[in-house]
Amino acid sequence: MFEKGFLQDVRTICRNDFSNTVQEQFFKAGAERICCILFTCNFTVRNNIMDEELKDYYVPQIFRKVFCEHSKEQPRERGRKDRMKKIGFDNDKYLKMQSEHIRERISKFDNKLYLEFGGKLFDDYHASRVLPGFEPDSKLRMLMQLSDQAEIVIVIGAPDIEKNKVRGDLGITYDEDVLRLMNEFTSRGLYVGSVCITRYSGQNSADAFKKRLEKLGIKVYVLYNIPGYPSNTSLIVSDEGYGKNDYIETTRPLVIVTAPGPGSGKMATCLSQLYHENKRGIKAGYAKFETFPIWNLPLKHPVNLAYEAATADLNDVNMIDPFHLEAYGKTAVNYNRDVDIFPVLNAIFEGIYGESPYKSPTDMGVNMAGMCIVDDEVCQEASCQEIIRRYYQSLNRLAREEGASDEVYKIELLMKQAKITPEMRPVVTPCLERAKKLSAPAAAMELSDGAIVTGKTSNLLGASAAVLLNAIKVLGDIPHDQHLIAPSAIEPIQTLKTCYLGGHNPRLHTDEVLIALSMSAATDPVAKKALDQLPKLRGCQVHTSVMLSDVDIKVFQKLGVELTSEPVYEHKKLYH
Repeated sequence: MFEKGFLQDVRTICRNDFSNTVQEQFFKAGAERICCILFTCNFTVRNNIMDEELKDYYVPQIFRKVFCEHSKEQPRERGRKDRMKKIGFDNDKYLKMQSEHIRERISKFDNKLYLEFGGKLFDDYHASRVLPGFEPDSKLRMLMQLSDQAEIVIVIGAPDIEKNKVRGDLGITYDEDVLRLMNEFTSRGLYVGSVCITRYSGQNSADAFKKRLEKLGIKVYVLYNIPGYPSNTSLIVSDEGYGKNDYIETTRPLVIVTAPGPGSGKMATCLSQLYHENKRGIKAGYAKFETFPIWNLPLKHPVNLAYEAATADLNDVNMIDPFHLEAYGKTAVNYNRDVDIFPVLNAIFEGIYGESPYKSPTDMGVNMAGMCIVDDEVCQEASCQEIIRRYYQSLNRLAREEGASDEVYKIELLMKQAKITPEMRPVVTPCLERAKKLSAPAAAMELSDGAIVTGKTSNLLGASAAVLLNAIKVLGDIPHDQHLIAPSAIEPIQTLKTCYLGGHNPRLHTDEVLIALSMSAATDPVAKKALDQLPKLRGCQVHTSVMLSDVDIKVFQKLGVELTSEPVYEHKKLYH
């Protein structure tokens, strides 16, 4: 079962880390019984410091290095550890292939291509989670390779300005996000040519926003509501339809049309421009760039199922592109909205050009992501984990009355198709077992090496703050019972919260704990060492037995920790 050298390595570890009693127990056992001893004996670790919390979930990790190197029957956790470090996507290949493919598409028209950019141009963390190796700013870096050819038009819908629509991930309105996007693009050397306000019908707020942009020296164009859009193609493709819209003046061969969010009118902007360009004798082209669904992966591939989970609230459904199958006899995956609108687009293309340049909605796309997957198993595992995370998020939204039960049911169906359950998320079971044992809120975190650390609610700290401190102790090799923040430093903060600021919960949130830790780090080298471990938390997984406050959720987001929670409140009350 064990290769030569195993016992010698274990003897070395035992001499350094374990008491004489444990060593005797270990070496009295034969090699065939070593695994049982490792997981069942009552370890005394590092100066006899180890409470039940770490003994239950961290101690098995101590021997894992020796065990996994020498055992031919490696434990199940090893596979996950390896997958957490493996890359499933070749980002450099993607940048090269994608930019070349877009240049090729430009050349097929009169050196003018309007490229509708779906999804996020940067900070695409969904893609980076389901395609390990994909960098969140990959699409932006790809565009930077085309910066000498490209200009950006940012689109925003007048109704969204009117109702102050907010981006859920950033918490800012769409009109403010237009300015943020402009700053982000220009700071990276990309040229933003103008802003386009779509579906305009005299909204006062849209007029005010237009004037605001113009005062900043930004060119603004307007697209009007067209009766019967998108079905009334004879009106749309006429001087009374697209012809009434402003013509957006552009100077470069590649025009990137993007927006703060879906439903802003990106496609309508592109098609309106094709009409105006054609009137000016230029046969411009249109293409669509969306990472998901990946057209050349199977319909039920976990990567594509994860996209459906991410858009469950939009009722997007992946489907086989029937137009592509009819035209080429090959299956390709697209989503329902593009398939449904394609006959209308075809009619519009025919109205502009006399014939359509595309035979299917898949033909319109330029996405090369599927060509750059280098380890499909890694991507499948990552996508299954993403579906589970999305499931918990939908449950939390439903519990907060911010979501719908249909969204939950849809993701449950996707989980059945992917043959996964919530318990396959490694932090769920340790968290729930800990909470059950204590009859109190608990949290569990999976570190980058696969180790599981737990935290519990106490008089001083909430479970999320406790697991955060326990995790950085493990990462910094700091004894578990050593205080990083003195109780005497926590008590005044509790007094401030409850006596002076009118709070009811004396326990410290994660942000308060981190502030207190940073203050301790100024004079305590151990606290400084712990604080230095925070960057190592990026990509770690956390599950909590109760829903967290917005403050705690945002701290985990900023740390890059991927959080899920059981859909229950810590306290039963009418108002939270």
